[in-house]
Parts: sequence; C-alpha cells; structure tokens
Amino acid sequence: MSRLSTSDSRTLRIAERAGAVAFVTALTAVAAQISMPLPFTPVPLTFQAMVVLVGGALLGSRLGTMSQLLYLGLGLAGLPVFAASPTLAQGAARLLGPTGGYLMAYPIAAFVTGFLAERGFDRRYFTSVVAMTCGLAVIFTGGVLWLARFVEPTGALASALAAGFYPFIIEDFVKLLVAAGVMPGLWWLTGRRV
Repeated sequence: MSRLSTSDSRTLRIAERAGAVAFVTALTAVAAQISMPLPFTPVPLTFQAMVVLVGGALLGSRLGTMSQLLYLGLGLAGLPVFAASPTLAQGAARLLGPTGGYLMAYPIAAFVTGFLAERGFDRRYFTSVVAMTCGLAVIFTGGVLWLARFVEPTGALASALAAGFYPFIIEDFVKLLVAAGVMPGLWWLTGRRV
C-alpha cells in the first residue's frame, strides 16, 4: 500500500508540474494577444516579457524554460500564439523575422530568472527586481541583436536600439516593478518567510 501511495504522490507531482508549465505557456500566448503595434518599429508592445519573468520565478529554471520552449514549439507548429503582425504569418517566419530574437530569448530569460529565484531571489522585493531585471536584460539583448539584422542601416546597433530598446525600456521596467512583487507577495501570503 505504501508503494502505491508513493507512486500516486509522484504521479500527482508530475501532473501538477505539467499543468503549471501548460498554464504559463497559455498565459504567455494570451499576453501576446494583448499587443499594440507601433508605427516606427516592427516590435509591438506586449505583456509577454512579464509573463516569462514571473513564470520563470514561479516555476524555477527547468520548468520555466520548458514553458517557453513549449510556447515556441506551439508557435512553430503554426498555432496563433505569437503577437499579431501585419507582415508575417504565424509559424516559423516569426522566429526568423525581426522579433525572433525576443521570442528565442524567452526560454533563456525564464531560466535565468528561475535560477535566481531558486537561490532565494524571489523572497524579497528588491532581489526579485534584480532577478527579473537579469531576465529582462536577456530578452532585450537577444531581441536587439537579432533586430539589428533587419533595421536600416542593416547591422547598425544604434538603429536596433532605437527600434527595439529605447521605446520599450521604461514601460517594461514599470511592468517589471509591479511583477517583482508577485513572488514576495506569495511568500508572505503563504507564511513562508526567509
């Protein structure tokens, strides 16, 4: 009987983890649909980055990464999970297009944020901000470096920063400041103080 309950307990943990990964994947897809295109850049305003960062902190490095790999896999399969684009169809073209660097950075950003959360950075507001800032830096680095291949003059980092970083950093950092309160808030609500 003991062995059966251990097996059931393990199965339940696996199901909970799979459900959490699927939930963060779905939230990322929903956040992509809340987008606002800007006339001067191919990069839209979305809430995806915040879901990636909070998801990484909640799930940890491995599962946070898995949630974003699943998100990219669904997009590659052609499901409409990426933000709307007037020029690119859903599917692999999005990963190869101007915003592909941001999308491909999501699993790495989730890993970095989750890695730091696993080391206690999610316990206090300030350290949660630090963990999420590191994840956001990964997203912007991947996005801007990739975007430099598409802006004129081609390969110009200054043009890529103007199209993919400067218009977004203040808005994303404000969202990050709000999102960074999620994990310490959950720790406080559950009574697990460190």
